[in-house]
Amino acid sequence: MGLGVGAIVGTGIYTLVGESAGIAGPAVLLSFIIAGTVCACAALAYAEMSTMMPVAGSAYTYTYAVAGELPAWVVGWSLILEYTVVCAAVAVGWSGYAAGFLKSLGFELPLELTQGPYAGGLMNLPAVVIVWFVTGLLLFGLRESATLNAIFVVLKILALLVFMWIAFQAFDASHLRPFMPYGFGAYGADDARHGVMAAAAIIFFAFYGFDAVSTAAEETRDPGRDLVRGILGSMLVCTILYLGVAAAALGALPYLAFASSTEPLAQVLRSLGAPGAANLIAAAAIVAMPTVLLAFFYGQTRIFFVMARDGLLPPRLGGVSGRGTPVAMTLVTAVVVSLLAAVFPLRRIVELANAGTLAAFIAVSCCVMALRVLKPKRARVFRVPAVWVVGPVAVAGCIYLFFSLPAFTQRYFLVWNAIGIIVYFLYSIHHSRLRNATTP
Repeated sequence: MGLGVGAIVGTGIYTLVGESAGIAGPAVLLSFIIAGTVCACAALAYAEMSTMMPVAGSAYTYTYAVAGELPAWVVGWSLILEYTVVCAAVAVGWSGYAAGFLKSLGFELPLELTQGPYAGGLMNLPAVVIVWFVTGLLLFGLRESATLNAIFVVLKILALLVFMWIAFQAFDASHLRPFMPYGFGAYGADDARHGVMAAAAIIFFAFYGFDAVSTAAEETRDPGRDLVRGILGSMLVCTILYLGVAAAALGALPYLAFASSTEPLAQVLRSLGAPGAANLIAAAAIVAMPTVLLAFFYGQTRIFFVMARDGLLPPRLGGVSGRGTPVAMTLVTAVVVSLLAAVFPLRRIVELANAGTLAAFIAVSCCVMALRVLKPKRARVFRVPAVWVVGPVAVAGCIYLFFSLPAFTQRYFLVWNAIGIIVYFLYSIHHSRLRNATTP
């Protein structure tokens, strides 16, 4: 559960709550509920699949077992996109709070070193620094990293509780009117989409992270118990926390007052005349948000490890150190994430990450339903309740959210998967352990 909460609570609530409020207005609360509902249905599907197949690989492994190698490759390739881009998004969100905190102490970093070329800077140096810090933690090994993760998770939750306690004291219901100024559906140009669903397509980023728990299946003591508690428990905790934080922020100030801030929660507290608490929130974000990076870096390297073990990626990428860490893949991932975080804006990174995640959620939800038909009597430690309601809601919701993303994000996702198909037929299909094992 610590890994799940560590992965879920981060950039999504600390940073995207402001940007999404600018897209949907106070109705961003509906965006949270919609995105949370879709993620909760997907989380139930993950809980059933992870206990049936308690091995590393998450959605890739489940799809491999149910649908075969090529569909699994597409899902795995999408997961590579998701985990890599998520890490970059979290690093950029962390950078916003770090820069704001240093500025409050009188140490303002130059624009050239805190923004990419899109904003007139050269590179986002703090984002690069945090990526390599977390990389170092992972190279030390999971045991040390997990202990640090647990401490940081507690700090993050305490900081958000302090925020709600202060912000709710300034709650003014008039700030919630008009409640839905931009309407429900996603509309407008790609660079300026508005509406509840446009915000939900971005807020979706704030909820996923529970899937990182399933990548640790081979390293849990009791998968049947631990995975269910980790996935469902972390989703429940975070959904309640998110709605409370969003309601407190929207009631304390008009949403436009913090919509464009790179550190919206700290901005709300400063506007309320609580600079000390704002610095506390910023400090907690700086210290604790790396747990999100830690969880997704961990998940990314395990996805690569399993795909390399199956022969679909070069075997060297799956090699592990004496501490059980896939060193080569961790370093390669760190380089790519650093480049993305250094030059791209947060919103664009988040949108692309969401596209990859939605594909994985659709695959897992379909796998649950397929196995209920193909193997109805197979033992299940956890069963999705009302699976023929939950499964279709997850699939339909993910499809709706995907088409609520900007058109160019959808195109980038399709281009990424087209590249993946080429890689599969040029390399993976010829090195697949499954195919080589069945070839006479």
